[in-house]
Amino acid sequence: MVWTSLHAKIHRTIRSRNLFQHHERLLVAVSGGQDSLCLIKLLLDLQSKWSWYLGIAHCDHCWRDDSQANADHVKNVAKNWGVDFYLETAKEPVNSEAVARNWRYQALNAIAQQYNYQYIVTGHTASDRAETLLYNLMRGTGADGLQALTWQRPLSAKITLVRPLLEITRPETGQFCQDFQLPIWEDSTNQDVKYARNRIRQELIPYLQTNFNPKVESALAQTAELLQADVEYLEQAAQHLREEAMMGSADDLKLKLNRRVLQPAALALQRRVMRQVLLEILPDAPNFEHIEKLTALITAPNRSQTDPFPGGAIAQVQGDWIIIKNE
Repeated sequence: MVWTSLHAKIHRTIRSRNLFQHHERLLVAVSGGQDSLCLIKLLLDLQSKWSWYLGIAHCDHCWRDDSQANADHVKNVAKNWGVDFYLETAKEPVNSEAVARNWRYQALNAIAQQYNYQYIVTGHTASDRAETLLYNLMRGTGADGLQALTWQRPLSAKITLVRPLLEITRPETGQFCQDFQLPIWEDSTNQDVKYARNRIRQELIPYLQTNFNPKVESALAQTAELLQADVEYLEQAAQHLREEAMMGSADDLKLKLNRRVLQPAALALQRRVMRQVLLEILPDAPNFEHIEKLTALITAPNRSQTDPFPGGAIAQVQGDWIIIKNE
């Protein structure tokens, strides 16, 4: 095995960030593109040091004419490298990025559960992190959206999603694949600028590199990394504040928040408490307007109330309490 600086970097990252332990079972999501091939090659090369059991999973979205050939290509790669292969095929063509992403994670989670893998590993890079930050920034988001691609997060009770390549850029994975002559499958949809993320990748990032900062991808990825630590701290602080202020739970018909406990807190924590509460009672994630109208009740006159939230819940001020009636 040829040991490169990228091998050393990933080895250090996995150890320093405690992403995996020895002797664990890792299910690697492989599309056939350069990032995922770079990832599986690195993990296979590091396998002797960590004694992992590796499997390859491929999700066929059925939205390209060559998707079956793409799946066969990844299957052959797995066979040539002696790695177990798992394929999940969409029953109907998946027609949007968001739907495809949700379906893909559900499919990977199901495979991991069935075959007893503790981790699902994806090839997201610093370039993906930069693109996600820009994408969410333009849609309107807080710090949570700007740091959306994190190193790891739970997918279910026993399965964790891990992204070991978040300090590696796409040009670096491309050079690695070239150096080791890895059989990249070129996805034609990556060039289709009707998709917003492709326009960011093909047009916006090159423009920023040319006119503002040649290392803009790394700079944005670093910003996301800094925001991740801030968000983790604020979420923990908001959780403690919420526990002090709240009576009842989302399962009850009525939930109470003590305004006197919430009033001295910083606005950032007040908003996070309200977001955490709304995440439990709304059918979908709350937007800025939902959070703001609930936060406003902390200082509103007695008997003030909101109009109904999606799903029918209404919040009302009763003395020192905000009462959320979950209809």
